[in-house]
Formats: sequence, structure tokens, C-alpha cells
Amino acid sequence: MAGHSKWANIQHRKRAQDTKRGKLFTKLIREITVAARMGGSDASANPRLRLAMDKGLAANMPKDTIERAIKRGAGELDDVHYEEVRYEGYGPGGTAIMVDCMTDNRKRTVAEVRHVLSKHGGNLGTDGSVAYLFNAVGVLMFVDVDEDSLLEAAMEAGAEDLVADDEGTVEVLTAPDEFVSVRDALVAAGFQPQDAEVSMRASAEVSLDEEAGRTLLKILDALEELEDVQNVYSNGDIPDAVLDELAA
Repeated sequence: MAGHSKWANIQHRKRAQDTKRGKLFTKLIREITVAARMGGSDASANPRLRLAMDKGLAANMPKDTIERAIKRGAGELDDVHYEEVRYEGYGPGGTAIMVDCMTDNRKRTVAEVRHVLSKHGGNLGTDGSVAYLFNAVGVLMFVDVDEDSLLEAAMEAGAEDLVADDEGTVEVLTAPDEFVSVRDALVAAGFQPQDAEVSMRASAEVSLDEEAGRTLLKILDALEELEDVQNVYSNGDIPDAVLDELAA
């Protein structure tokens, strides 16, 4: 078992903030729309769409909203067309920052991302400048489960690793293309994840002092606030003292 990544807790906090801000539906609708556009409207043949739909249903999104997003993506509705775009940059201490967006106006989106980074002492990089530092990985988060039983079920399902901390949080990690099958197998075995997604994880983290850690969190929060931003990733290792401030 590998050591637990603090980024799981940070991402979980941000998703909770999204829910409070009412942004979650907007992000999920865009993901459903783009997934349908790229892979077709048949969820049984489009794993990305199926995952996006599952997230929408888990967030209590109305089925007609989901169906409308699918039709929009499949070109059955005359509406706004979103495209995926990724921006890469740097934050305090040379930390890498990667921002995944869905936008109908690239010029607006890149200007907003650049402004956030510059405001906090960071800068926008070129395509590929930091993406090589991250790997795509399927992540299923569980709380208060029997680790041994989960580990056995996860390995049988084809998972790559199990990650745990001292607070009862356990992550099952998978290859991206095995994510849906592993998730379904674990649910069938009686393990319901609290959270499940294909995310980006840094191959190595950059240690930060408390001041730099606070600055990085300000950048991440400001980027998350942008309308077109779907996900934000960084390789900054934020000190526990700073994370404890968030929980206080």
C-alpha cells in the first residue's frame, strides 16, 4: 500500500465548495456534453459519458437535464458548443499547475487563467511545460471500511494500488481505462465509494513552506472560481499546518 496523498482531501474540499456555490451542476453538464460529443450518445459504448452521467445522478441532477446535455453534445440541439482546453503554468516555489477547462471562448478563458496566476506571482507556461509531471489515474475514495476486505476485492477487480491514511480514508487506484470496471466490481462486492473519478496525480511533489502553501491554495481557489474551469491540479506539497487551518 502506498502512502496517502493530501491532495485527495484538498480535492474533496473543493468539490464540497463547488456544491455549496452551485457550480457542480454547471461542471457536470459540460462534462456530459463534451463526453457525448466526443464518444457518442450511447453510454454503454462510451465509458466517459457513463461516468459523467453517474456523477450527475449522484449529485441529484434531474434526468431531463442529463438527457438535454447528451442531446446538446450529440448535436441534436442548436446550442453553445464547448471544447476542452488545458492550460499549464507555475506557482510559488516553482510548483506546477495544470488547469483543465471547457469553454466556448478560448480567448476569454486563457485571459482569466493568466490573470489569476499573475495576480499571485505565478505565470502561464507553454503547452507541455508541466503536463509531463502528471499521470492520469482512476481514484475511488472510501471512508470507514475494512481495509483488508477492500484490498482483496480491489485486487480481484484489477486495481493497481490501495492508499490509506490514519483518519479512516482509503483510496483505490486504477488505470484510467480500468476505472469503470473496477468501480462496478467494488460496488457489486458491497463497497460504495464516497467519491470516484479519473484524476491527475503528480509523479513527484514540491515541498513548500507555510507562506508558499497559503499562496498556492489562494491560486487554486481563484482558478476553481472561474466559470470555465473544470479541474485544477498541482504538485505542491502543502504543509499540514496550512491544511489544518482549512479544517479549523
